Amino acid sequence: MLASLDIQNVILIDRLSLEGDAGLVALTGETGAGKSILLDALGLALGARAEAGLVRQGAAQATVTASFELPTRHPLRDFLAEHGIDGAEQIILRRSVAKDGRSKAFINDAAVSVQFLRDVGAQLIEIHGQFDTHGLLDSATHVDTLDAFAETAADARAVSSAWDGWRAALGKLEEAKAGIDAMRLQEEYLRYTVAELEKLAPKGGEEAVLAEKRQRLLNRGKLAEGLSQAADIITADNGLQNLCGKLEGVLERLSAKSGNTLAPMMETLARVRVDIEDLGWQAERLLNADDADVGNLEDIEERYFALRDCAKKHRCTPDDLPAVLDDLSQKLRLITHRDDALGELEDAVKRARGDYTTLAEKLSAKRQKAAGKLAKAVNAELPALKLDKAKFDVECKKSTSEDDWGPQGIDRVRFVVATNPGAAPGPLDKIASGGELSRFMLALKLILSGGGSVPTLIFDEVDSGIGGAVADAVGERLQRLSLHCQVLVVTHSPQVAARAAHHWHVAKTEQKGTVVTRITPLTELSARQEEIARMLSGANITTEARAQAARLLENAEKHVPAA
Repeated sequence: MLASLDIQNVILIDRLSLEGDAGLVALTGETGAGKSILLDALGLALGARAEAGLVRQGAAQATVTASFELPTRHPLRDFLAEHGIDGAEQIILRRSVAKDGRSKAFINDAAVSVQFLRDVGAQLIEIHGQFDTHGLLDSATHVDTLDAFAETAADARAVSSAWDGWRAALGKLEEAKAGIDAMRLQEEYLRYTVAELEKLAPKGGEEAVLAEKRQRLLNRGKLAEGLSQAADIITADNGLQNLCGKLEGVLERLSAKSGNTLAPMMETLARVRVDIEDLGWQAERLLNADDADVGNLEDIEERYFALRDCAKKHRCTPDDLPAVLDDLSQKLRLITHRDDALGELEDAVKRARGDYTTLAEKLSAKRQKAAGKLAKAVNAELPALKLDKAKFDVECKKSTSEDDWGPQGIDRVRFVVATNPGAAPGPLDKIASGGELSRFMLALKLILSGGGSVPTLIFDEVDSGIGGAVADAVGERLQRLSLHCQVLVVTHSPQVAARAAHHWHVAKTEQKGTVVTRITPLTELSARQEEIARMLSGANITTEARAQAARLLENAEKHVPAA
């Protein structure tokens, strides 16, 4: 509900702070006192159009701050969280308008666009009056309103989900068709390229192996030269083998004179000669090897450069070529077997469409049944609201054209009214006057009470052109409605004002030579009685008017509707 409203420098209001209350709040005052200014100011906080003329003369800017209290699980909290706005205990809307007409908007101190502020405001307050173009006057909301009355919100969500599934399946089918059409143009290229890659038959890691073999073959001459030198060092006339033989002769001659002293040296030399002979054998073996395991340099280089050229052509690495072949082969198969691929996607579309139509038909049947009940319930309220000649109806027409179908189902729902017998029914805002509109909205809201999530309703001109018993009936219905949500009513009717749980009085006063608008909560019974007496008799309040005001208040106290 609207918990508080702070207004600064809006037209005739210099500074005003109001605390909101639950239940029915009546706003009264003489004509021209400034009741409309309050609604204009509140409209600013809700995202209405800003104009420089709203800024009080002499002020730099006008500011309106509206604070709302919401249940913990109200859907608006999730909506704000999705947009990164802190879901504090209170939702605070703030709007400032500079004297040049430029404005800024904030929600819980986070800067937002005016459109976003308007979207949030629409979930907090509905204003019904002469210039109302939102809420139930917007035919786009009628299907949701009917679903709320029929308690088919869960069915509607299922239909919306099925619609999304159908659209997604159609999107995949269209994407596949477009892809196949595009690929068909390059079918010849695909066939040639796949054949080329299949002939090449690239393998992952092959380039590195070929590069290593190629390098070995390129280095083979230098290796042979080195091995020949090594073999000469070992086997030449002055090589290691002959030197070891000479050393062995020297040691044998010395050992005859030294006993066993040189025996360890002789043993070591014997081992060294064996190792040197092995080295010589290995050098000869490597020198005489034909590198059959490595392959032919010409063949290896041909394969190596073929892989690199193909990779360059496809703008990838040689190791990626197998994946490129798989991808192009899959595209070619899709073209070759396109009928099978498209058939599967078309079957998915048919299944999704069937799911949607099944759920939508079920929802449509429930809506058709509820439409008559809603019309009957609203029409039952109209006579007491001086709308006895009017007839309200809910048009719920099932469309057979898929062009009319959507996430809300297959029904076209519209609220229409005929204000006189025999007249053709038409849209609410085209048929009814301002006061009649407000009373139609009152009847609708009363029937739908508890079925919506907007916590605050404002009625302006709901008592226009009525009085007596009809005005009392309007007040009684506003009072009943206020059991389910906060209701603010701008009224000239003493019968309606007497029904209110809270009463705000609007008046113009002169302050330092300037006219200002003041709004005063009437908390004392005597103050309320005096204001209602003024509404009954005008500026010259009579004793009889005061007595009648007391009776109205007493009667309202006795006949409080049950929850």
